[in-house]
Amino acid sequence: MLGPIFNRELVTVPRRSGHYAGRAAVVGLLAILGVTTWQATVGFARDATLGETAAFGLLLFQIVVFVQLLLTIFFAALSAASAVSQEKDRRTFVLLLITDMRDYEIVLGKLLGALLPISVQLLVTAPVLALFLLLGGIDPEQVVQAVLVLAASAVAAGSLGGLVALWRERTFQALALAVLFLVLYVSAAQAVGVIVTPAAQAWLDPFAAMQSVLEAAPTAGLAPAYGFVLVMLGWAVLLNGVGIARLRAWNPSGEPIMQREGPGVAAAANETEEIEKRAKAHAAPGAAREVWPNPVLWREIRTLAYGRRPLLVKLAFGVALAAILYFAVSELQRPGGRPSFAAAYGLVPVAVLSLLLVSAQAVTAVTSERDGGALDVLLVTDISPNEFVFGKLLGVAYNTKEYLLPPFLLSVYYAAMGALTRTPADVGAGTAFAINFGPLLAVLVALAVLLAFAMMLGLHVALRVTASRLAIVQTLGTVFFLSVGTLISIYLIVINGGSFGSQWVSFVSFLVLGIGGLMYVLNADRPSWALSLAATACPLAMFFCVVNILIAKPGTEESADPLGPFVVLGGAFGFAIAAMLVPLLSEFDVALGRTTLLADE
Repeated sequence: MLGPIFNRELVTVPRRSGHYAGRAAVVGLLAILGVTTWQATVGFARDATLGETAAFGLLLFQIVVFVQLLLTIFFAALSAASAVSQEKDRRTFVLLLITDMRDYEIVLGKLLGALLPISVQLLVTAPVLALFLLLGGIDPEQVVQAVLVLAASAVAAGSLGGLVALWRERTFQALALAVLFLVLYVSAAQAVGVIVTPAAQAWLDPFAAMQSVLEAAPTAGLAPAYGFVLVMLGWAVLLNGVGIARLRAWNPSGEPIMQREGPGVAAAANETEEIEKRAKAHAAPGAAREVWPNPVLWREIRTLAYGRRPLLVKLAFGVALAAILYFAVSELQRPGGRPSFAAAYGLVPVAVLSLLLVSAQAVTAVTSERDGGALDVLLVTDISPNEFVFGKLLGVAYNTKEYLLPPFLLSVYYAAMGALTRTPADVGAGTAFAINFGPLLAVLVALAVLLAFAMMLGLHVALRVTASRLAIVQTLGTVFFLSVGTLISIYLIVINGGSFGSQWVSFVSFLVLGIGGLMYVLNADRPSWALSLAATACPLAMFFCVVNILIAKPGTEESADPLGPFVVLGGAFGFAIAAMLVPLLSEFDVALGRTTLLADE
């Protein structure tokens, strides 16, 4: 009933090599979260009482469902958007349009096929959530509501990503707008909760709906979780309905138009004049433009290499940035707020959003070339490795300059406001600028290194992984997991009062998973000692920064100087950048796997 596209995904997904490994990794992650939470609440030194066991079950249930909700929303939108955009980049989406498949078979087939792996992961975690009932503290209906909220969020987020990809013709625009629209939607739902009522927010916001499931407060009418499921299903029907109705109006777009020769050329009486006209002719209409010495950089900056109307993405980013900054500044100026973590309310989400957009631009800068058949042609020209690599990197930096600047400007703002000072007494003494200069410089350098790492990671993965969809998922997934993993570590330390001694075993487990995942992404099928060392150093550096800063109680006299942790962070990620960059510049063909000369030697 759903057509051949969904049937193909249904048959091929279980045959993929990472299918069972992904299911095992999810269950393993849940087990590590369980051990970490037990250490943070009870510990292994004594037996737990029934009340402590129930409290542990509720806390673990809360951590698991919120982490899974965040991952589900992000990867559902990403998977659906990349599934459609990849077809467009390969010019095979037009072939789908000329088949006898109905419009709903194309739209729903791509959506449900992209959500199929995520649905499998939800089915795997549902029995694990049910096992929490044995610990006490939660009700069976809470488990049912949590699974329904997760499923409805996945369908709605996937529908949004699929609609954006059907609308836009370039992969970067589809991925960027999908992420930004998710941020805008959550911000709008938060505003509804402030303006209207928190009950209305629980019907719109996935995180508020999940919080209502955990609170399990008695309601007179329909439970907020069920109301949220109905609203999300309504959004999914609306978004997919628009996609089905506008499928052939939006597509194909941006297809090249072959121009015919004018009749006067063939009928010219003077052969010399005809030759001169042909010599002056060129493929594109209009006046000929002068190409820079680096043609790759010229194309990245001076042409519409990433689609038309790029201002739409920048406008969406500006609106999302304004919503984040409004909340962050309000928290900074709110009486009774938490000044110790005031900078995190604005700087962390803005930095994570910038990292995701920059890495998306970097990986699609290569995948779009490969899917369009232009990468192989580009690599056989006389363009040098330096021109190709730095042309791509500088082009990414130029095209994402609007996403690069906000974290730096926000850091300067927090330093000027005294949010990054070591003690509040120093701020009142008028010495905020002198004290903030060192930490501010450390933060700015660390941000620059992390953004450069995101650019280099996208280029590195896209050149090594030939499957565009897999390259996009690996790049954005790596950035996302580095960010989310760090935030989870921060949360676990904070809820335990900064006690690291009772959690070091679980943190070592997180480090092992992080190192293994990053090593897989960086090494791919051509491992090297430098990349393996970089994959080991980066998670350790993030871990060191989290422990060194948070365990010292930010905003108090015990707060540590952030210069040391950020130097470690810059050194580790700077080495990772060099480990990815040097092979591309010195052994270009070997780095791309186009020759086996060194392997034979």
